[in-house]
Amino acid sequence: MLKTRTIIAIAWILFWSLMISTAVQEYLREHDHGLWKPVLWETSSALTGTLLLLLQRYYTRQYDAWITTPVRWFLRQLPWLFAYWLLFVPIAFGMRHAVYGLMGESYTHDSWSRVFLYEDIKMTVFFSLFTAITFGVLSFHAMLDQRVRVERANASLRQAQLLRLSQQMQPHFLFNALNTISSLMHSDVARADSMLVQLSDVLRATLDVGERHLVPLQTELRIVRGYAALMSERFADRVSITWEIDDAALACEVPVMSVQPLLENVFKHTVERRRQPVTILVSALRQQDTLLLRVQDDSGTLTAACAEGGNPANSAGGISLRNLRERLSALYGERASVELRQLTPAGVLTEIRLPCVS
Repeated sequence: MLKTRTIIAIAWILFWSLMISTAVQEYLREHDHGLWKPVLWETSSALTGTLLLLLQRYYTRQYDAWITTPVRWFLRQLPWLFAYWLLFVPIAFGMRHAVYGLMGESYTHDSWSRVFLYEDIKMTVFFSLFTAITFGVLSFHAMLDQRVRVERANASLRQAQLLRLSQQMQPHFLFNALNTISSLMHSDVARADSMLVQLSDVLRATLDVGERHLVPLQTELRIVRGYAALMSERFADRVSITWEIDDAALACEVPVMSVQPLLENVFKHTVERRRQPVTILVSALRQQDTLLLRVQDDSGTLTAACAEGGNPANSAGGISLRNLRERLSALYGERASVELRQLTPAGVLTEIRLPCVS
């Protein structure tokens, strides 16, 4: 943000240097003394304009994230134009009257109505110019930040794909699925066939996303539902899964394989370790420009390793959560988050918050 301030400061210096030099030249055409007067006029204007500009930036910087939606951003700046109209003349002309009084002279000017009209036109130009400069600088930095995030996301995606292959499609996962299918082939052919179809769907859906790092939630849910169906077949009498998906959320883009690891954690750390039935709830809700993704169970216990992102040496779930946090940080910065909460009396809730502007 220091670069933004520097560029705006340079533009400010150039603008008011031009205004002061122009005022001095015009004054010297008709006068040969009192050079301090035009300098005072423009300096008072510069100081007042700077004060209003700083106040505008202070109170509107919270909307910098809206730079990708220019209409909303400019609408948040527009009320400050009225502040310029109302405050500029009293402050700037107050300075001029004060200095003239100290110099033993009287500052004369046109009627206040004409003064307000003339100065407000100047302030409209000033406001428009520096608001446009601020928008341009913020847009440029946002573009650079996005480029850096995309590059980091691509690197993170490659790591995530390797992690996915080594953890989610790793040999023990396939062996477990194939062993279950093999044992069912002699007792329940239909169920074994269903598991083969589900396993095929999971593999196909995973391959379909290719090198993409963002996909619509609808595509992500295809992978998650396939995985859930496969695991539900394996633990048919020990798990039940409920889906609560907001249709308005389906078009929101999410990182590839961002929900499936959360569901896998529930199976790995809760379902596989319990004999009692476990109920899982997968939900997606859109709240204006925010997407909430939740995976919740009624039996799990949250460990410190999982809550903090995990120790790679101790927790596969921790690795996936840490990886997910890194990917979200690369893609969205502080606009995205992953939170785990222990439920009472039992159960774990994992919530992902993502921006959604579709």
